[in-house]
Amino acid sequence: MSDKINVVIAEDIEVLREEFCDLVNEQNDMGVVGAAASGKEVVQIADNEDVDVILMDIEMEKYHDGIEAAQSILQYHSDIAIVFLTVHEDDETVFNAFATGAVDYVVKSSPYEEILESIRNAVKGKSVIRSNIAEKIRNEFSRMKRNEESLLFIFDIISKLTPTERELIRLLLMNKRVSEIAKLRHVEVVTIKSQITSLLKKFQKRRTKEIVSMIRKLKLEYLFE
Repeated sequence: MSDKINVVIAEDIEVLREEFCDLVNEQNDMGVVGAAASGKEVVQIADNEDVDVILMDIEMEKYHDGIEAAQSILQYHSDIAIVFLTVHEDDETVFNAFATGAVDYVVKSSPYEEILESIRNAVKGKSVIRSNIAEKIRNEFSRMKRNEESLLFIFDIISKLTPTERELIRLLLMNKRVSEIAKLRHVEVVTIKSQITSLLKKFQKRRTKEIVSMIRKLKLEYLFE
């Protein structure tokens, strides 16, 4: 790495691209070594220039052009630090961006000093995640933890189901009514109702629709095929 931080600006809007280039070039400790208007262009620059940090727009030629470019670049240039600069703050975009291996995510409306700080921190191997982004990540980890606990709970119950109960769930997943299930099983409706009562107790639910919804949400239908 040279004394100055070698920065690439990837932004499809020309006026913004020039603005960010000017901002970087005005700093004593960094300079622009390339500017791109698309994911394809920034990948080419990364392949041919000595790059330390890429300030990467997410939406260029395509909605997630920057994310796709980051994945391609980091596959062969893991030493390059990518900072996403974008207008998007929705949860899915944030998670997809960080999943590429990017080190930071800055909203375009952020103060210039914050953008410059993200570049300096990136090349030092630091990532100062802003509070709004950190909150999204914390919420996602919390959701994943709850989902993991739900999976363990469900798998434990499923492992203890009788063949009859598994068949009953299979038919419920097919949206069969109690009367239809009774007919298919060649038993009385009262028998099916009794089996359903036992099933509800095991899953700690009040209605069979809740069991069906939970299994579908966790994508476990294949266990009852």
